[in-house]
Amino acid sequence: MEQQTPFILTINCGSSSLKFALFNHDDLSLISSGNIRDIGRESTIILKDPTGQLAEEIQEPVTDIRAAIQFLLKLIQESFTPYRLKAIGHRIVQGGQGHFLPEKVTSALLAHLEELVPLAPEHLPPELIAIRAFETAYRDIPQVLCYDTAFHRDMPFAAKHFALPRYLWDRGIIRYGFHGLSYEYIFQQLKQNAPQEADGKIIMAHLGNGASMAVMRDGKSLDTTMGLTPAGGLVMSTRSGDIDPGVILYLLKEKHFIGERALNELLNKQAGLKGISGGASDIRTLLEQENTDPKAAEAISLFCYQAKKYIGALAAAAGGIDTLVFTGGIGEHAPVIRERICDGLSFLGIQLDTAANKKASDIVSPTGSPVTIRIIPANEEIIIAQHTQHWLHSH
Repeated sequence: MEQQTPFILTINCGSSSLKFALFNHDDLSLISSGNIRDIGRESTIILKDPTGQLAEEIQEPVTDIRAAIQFLLKLIQESFTPYRLKAIGHRIVQGGQGHFLPEKVTSALLAHLEELVPLAPEHLPPELIAIRAFETAYRDIPQVLCYDTAFHRDMPFAAKHFALPRYLWDRGIIRYGFHGLSYEYIFQQLKQNAPQEADGKIIMAHLGNGASMAVMRDGKSLDTTMGLTPAGGLVMSTRSGDIDPGVILYLLKEKHFIGERALNELLNKQAGLKGISGGASDIRTLLEQENTDPKAAEAISLFCYQAKKYIGALAAAAGGIDTLVFTGGIGEHAPVIRERICDGLSFLGIQLDTAANKKASDIVSPTGSPVTIRIIPANEEIIIAQHTQHWLHSH
């Protein structure tokens, strides 16, 4: 019988999407990848080949995250018979205090993560569903959890703490930061391809449906825009970003928002670009509408203004800026948004090369510019695979 090639499966599970990738266990070469989008509606299932090119696109209803996982399980069992599953690596948005390093799933760890659901109500529930589904299907296969908060775990005291009584810090109410796996990949790419920049002052902008920024110096995270939960910081597609806590108190008292569920619906699902525009939450749709719809134009304006403001704040935290990196769906694919964010930041040395920006070149700043501006496509999956492989080799 022909020997099967062992592979690592990576899972990046959201409330309405499931990204996955299969990597050769030995050299982490990509075997295949895919994304199930718009779960709960008329979903799009995208399958890519090892080069990242589109192999197949399927339109069919996927009712919920469980159905998405069942589709993936069937795909693995039917289409990847020459391969043998060695381990599964998961992106986990929040592990709380004391859980930063990659670790194997246990019943105690799952119970701990269940307690943290209020800190990430949009992310942890589907992630936990995915873990349990794969545990049922592959009981003897190790599952390794990779935390999105790990990259920021050593942020300085002033960046990590809220101005709240210390006993609340002890209960885990601190600033964790997120998109850490994405930022880890960016740093890795800079070390490999631009080592002279890697130890400098780097601001990274992960702009997508969820959006955040982080600044690092000498390879360490100094500050980031998200805080206790992924709802803080920048304006996002449907999340409010930072908001005066007095607004919450006012809503509770005067507008009769009863309980956590209604507030969560407002701040995480009905706010952000969607709330400002009165409908659309996708930046591409808003750009198409901005010349005819003032609300769409205002949504884009507010998004870019907040991003610009945070670049200034993070540059102050680091004492300057040497490199600015755009990543994520908006950061990689929306040249107009990059241009509007960078406009007016020449006092920091930030200048765009218009032609390079339109082409989405690797570097979109002019030669000799004080700040190098880069586009680095997000790749959280390879970081998950690396951590999972390392865990396997050390256990």
